[in-house]
Amino acid sequence: MGKKKKTHLPFRINVLFFIIFLLFAFLILQLGVVQILHGEQAQKEIDRTENTITNVPVPRGLMYDRFGRALITNQPIYSITYTPPKNVQSKDKIELAEKLAKYIDKPDDKITEWDLKDYWIVKNQEEAYGRLSEKEQELDNTDQYHAVIDKVTDEDLEELTERDREVVAILRELNQAPALTPHIVKNEGVTEKEYAVVAEHLSELDGINVAIDWNRNNEFGSTFSNFIGSITSYDEGLPAENIDYYLTRNYSRNDRVGESGLEQQYESILKGQKKQIQNITDKDGDLVGTEVIHEGQQGKSLVLSIDIDLQQKVDKIVEEELEKVIKAHPSKNQYLTDALVVMMNPNTGEILSMSGKRYYRENEDENNPEAHFKDESFRTVYDAHRPGSAVKGATVLAGYESGVIDIGQTFYDTPIKIAGTPEKSSYTNLGYVNDLEALAKSSNVYMFYIAMRMGGEYNYVREANVKFDPDAFRQMRNYFKQFGLGVETGVDLPFESTGYQGSVAKAGLLMDYAIGQYDTYTALQLAQYVSTIANDGYRLRPHLVKEIRNPSTTDGPGSVAEVIQPEVLNKIDMEENELERVQEGFRRVFQHSDGTADHIFRNKDYKPAGKTGTAQNEVYRQNEAGEVVKVADVENLTLVGYAPYDNPEVAFAVIVPNVGLKAGDSINYYIGERILDAYFELKEQRSKNGIEIEDNENDEATNEEEEETEAESDEVNNEDTE
Repeated sequence: MGKKKKTHLPFRINVLFFIIFLLFAFLILQLGVVQILHGEQAQKEIDRTENTITNVPVPRGLMYDRFGRALITNQPIYSITYTPPKNVQSKDKIELAEKLAKYIDKPDDKITEWDLKDYWIVKNQEEAYGRLSEKEQELDNTDQYHAVIDKVTDEDLEELTERDREVVAILRELNQAPALTPHIVKNEGVTEKEYAVVAEHLSELDGINVAIDWNRNNEFGSTFSNFIGSITSYDEGLPAENIDYYLTRNYSRNDRVGESGLEQQYESILKGQKKQIQNITDKDGDLVGTEVIHEGQQGKSLVLSIDIDLQQKVDKIVEEELEKVIKAHPSKNQYLTDALVVMMNPNTGEILSMSGKRYYRENEDENNPEAHFKDESFRTVYDAHRPGSAVKGATVLAGYESGVIDIGQTFYDTPIKIAGTPEKSSYTNLGYVNDLEALAKSSNVYMFYIAMRMGGEYNYVREANVKFDPDAFRQMRNYFKQFGLGVETGVDLPFESTGYQGSVAKAGLLMDYAIGQYDTYTALQLAQYVSTIANDGYRLRPHLVKEIRNPSTTDGPGSVAEVIQPEVLNKIDMEENELERVQEGFRRVFQHSDGTADHIFRNKDYKPAGKTGTAQNEVYRQNEAGEVVKVADVENLTLVGYAPYDNPEVAFAVIVPNVGLKAGDSINYYIGERILDAYFELKEQRSKNGIEIEDNENDEATNEEEEETEAESDEVNNEDTE
């Protein structure tokens, strides 16, 4: 019997068991490593949460006039908001929109054709994607979707009901909401019933909430609204041109921000500090908790330098005088549309009133006489005009300081004729006049001699050529700039015009410049100019904000956070006796029998001083051939002044451009008279009521800054002409 054959099966089984043993040993070892060395980290990953900070806007700060009367307030309104969780699905938003549509009415005026097509596709997904060709079905998801959108027809959209359109309008808002950030679904026209019903069903409306929102309310209607400005709507959100600026400063894309006027200029003050909420989500994006980490604070308020009573009176005066002149000479004044006024405290730079009214003839309405007027006060800082003789104070001071005339200098006022140029003259031949008489009587010829001498001509001969150094333009403009003429005033607004500066340098044009017939200036620039003369030579920055106040829990402004102090931009480089000479000339304009405005102001108890002005101007229009042609010769009527002349507390500038020749009926004089009357009448009334107007409260601060501004003054004096 042969040997029995030995099998290899037990050996192979043993090898297999050994390998399995090794694998289990490795797995146990690995689990041990994880448990012992990385157990805590692994548990953290299991329990991982994410903290996200949400910024919730707060109400903006308010605005008050200088006496604490509310100009801009926040009007509470009902609001419905949506705060989406992370990773919310489109179908969930559609379901939410359909539920919410049962409780609110949402206008569909902002939905687009794309919104409607998108909704139709979601509701008819199988049919929509069934329209794709075999080739289109091979496209990626995005391209497939666009192909489906293109295949949705008008007939398909007609299937959508009015309720569907409401759902789409709500869905549009839900889709715009960033994760964990409240977004307005509706805040216009939310009724008490809608607010209550939505609040009652919040448990079934995930992410929906009800809140009290606010709108800006101008308590005085359109009065001064040009300068108060406006804010964007939720739909507009951040302005596209400045979106990066705002996003880097913790704004959200749909935040409302100031877009003009003081709302824009003081955005950082008015916006307040947002409420900060920390949202805690798990690894799946589900919200597991919230915590308020900063309560936020309403924006600070602004107390403006404006006297709203005075502003309303000035607006009415401007309207009445403008309408009176237009109706008295309708054909001659067919191009007269505007009258501009600025009033300010010459010792502090505080602006008391800025008025600009435009007359629209096409809005004539016998039943509503005010229909043809529109408040366009912004033109006091945007529109520049030839000022005429109002600037002669600066011309005389330039003559003193440049050394071409002395105090008391006399010239014979008779027409000037330079070879090859038209004759130039005053409104009448005045004979011999000195500097005071030249201001009081408004001699053009006196100013011509100053200009010729600054250009190098001291021996004028009629019909002959004159010497002329073109650099004289730069010199004279630099003197004018010391008063704020031709440069920014520095007013606290987002924009202001500096006017037009002529580019041609000729002797005759320098003579025109000397009488305000070449460069153009705004009403605010003229107000700053006359204020500088009134306050003994300090050019102050005009400002509309007087104080910044903390939020208040009661009616009226809160506690003072900051007082806006007077800021001296420069001290004019003139001798004290020279400035006093011009001040006396201005007094004579209003208070002396030789003065051009004496017949209006001579008997005023408030003792005003100032300078009248008339500038030749032209009106240009485009003809049928598209050419710009002159259609009329007109004149600008101006007036600058201050009162009282020996202790000024108010300064003003009036510009009435494009008045028909000899058809102005002294409108500039009467506006100036009436606005000064209004100012001092209000002051007297308030004094009787125990309310004092701060006349020269900041004189001391002004004087303290004199030394600091000497260097700045030199810088202005040496500035090159552009």
